[in-house]
Amino acid sequence: MERNQDNTEGSFLSHLLELRNRLLYSAVAVLVVFIPLVVFAQDIYTLVARPLMSVLPEGASMIATEVASPFLTPLKLAFFVAIVIAIPFLLYQLWAFVAPGLYRHERKLVFPLLASSTLLFYCGMAFAYFAVFPLVFSFFTRVAPAGVQIMTDIKAYLDFVFSMFLAFGLAFELPIAIVLLTRAGVVEPKTLATKRPYVVVWTFIVAMFLTPPDVISQTLLAIPMLLLFEIGLFVARRVTPAASGTGRDDEADEDSEAELEAEMDRAEAELLADEKKSGD
Repeated sequence: MERNQDNTEGSFLSHLLELRNRLLYSAVAVLVVFIPLVVFAQDIYTLVARPLMSVLPEGASMIATEVASPFLTPLKLAFFVAIVIAIPFLLYQLWAFVAPGLYRHERKLVFPLLASSTLLFYCGMAFAYFAVFPLVFSFFTRVAPAGVQIMTDIKAYLDFVFSMFLAFGLAFELPIAIVLLTRAGVVEPKTLATKRPYVVVWTFIVAMFLTPPDVISQTLLAIPMLLLFEIGLFVARRVTPAASGTGRDDEADEDSEAELEAEMDRAEAELLADEKKSGD
């Protein structure tokens, strides 16, 4: 009993050490990317602010209402960009931490899922910057009441951009979520296909909460989500039969048997070691 408790505590400590190492690697990676970006922080902010600056009326500009905002806001943006650039490495560290607990057939899916999820997140951010921002900012500037001069605070603008990038990046992960749910057996593609009317309604509801209170940005988020839902459903229909076949179960059983045999070998080795110590 004491030996099992010691093994459990040792395993728990080893997991904590592994988690600490993965978090440390991730922090170092973000820092390595962030340091060179500090030099270009002002240029990065100018690039991100271009969709708004290009539609502001003549003579209007952005402002800073806090003393440290002109210095801290570009640095905050540079740190955010560093995290975005380091996402593939961060996701790899996450995979490296959970990989020992996965079956062989689950490990085969990891790299395609990591690559596709990263690409979709980048596509969501690019769609927000090149398609959504110009339309939304143009709409906001045109509906301003007469006599109101638009002077957006740079910190408020950055917070708005962050929320939009995150909303569109996560929304574009919808196909990955559908594939994972179908692979896990939580839902079947046929069931999802029959729920299309509900999906349409909930898509617009989610878009309403994730975007500003205007019809343009809500629609620009809801329509891609519906298209991505269909893409995820299409892919799920092709991967689910292979996942639900006997090959997966056999492979899982084979892995389980191999792990059981390894555990028995370790227990037998410990028993022989104890007997040898007792004989001495």
